[in-house]
Amino acid sequence: MSLLARCPVLPVVVLDDPGQALPLGEALLAGGVDVVEITLRTAAGLAGIRALTALPGLHVGAGSVVVPRHVDEVVDAGARFVVSPGLSVSVLDRAAELDVPALPGVSGASDLMVVTERGVTEVKFFPANLLGGVAGIRALAAPFPGMSFLPSGGVKPENMADYLALPCVPAVSGSWMVDPELLAAGRWEDVTARAADALRRARGAVPVG
Repeated sequence: MSLLARCPVLPVVVLDDPGQALPLGEALLAGGVDVVEITLRTAAGLAGIRALTALPGLHVGAGSVVVPRHVDEVVDAGARFVVSPGLSVSVLDRAAELDVPALPGVSGASDLMVVTERGVTEVKFFPANLLGGVAGIRALAAPFPGMSFLPSGGVKPENMADYLALPCVPAVSGSWMVDPELLAAGRWEDVTARAADALRRARGAVPVG
């Protein structure tokens, strides 16, 4: 199954405390979001991934995967997909060896040519806001008609529908649903509300040609 087809919104989480993981996962599921990316930006990332794998119904992935060693670590922790901020052929190859889906970060046509050679059909477009946003994706999608894009970086409730209106964008990612301040304060009801609102906005987006 296409990773990006699972859910039209992918929360990007930076954990400061692995104890936040389970209530966070429960809050996202309550809002209808069943996929999450836990980044390796903090020491709590791996432990958070490990904790969330025990939560039924949640598809847990790892973000900020930048070297092959990270692929091994997150897969051992239970991650079911990996996301990178940029393109690393060695990360892609290691993910393929472990049979785990990988979303490489791309920023231009050269990156897309590399991933196309490896049979990758879903990529992260990052940082989307600095790379032309919707117009940038539209331009890149033309010579790569089989590619699906996950815009990340500068995506927010006010512009997510613009991205999702593109047929080549089945999902968007962002951190506004899981703001670290909400997690630190234990405001799980707010996480649920933001997740539900993001899902409502995503489902209301109308694809255009």
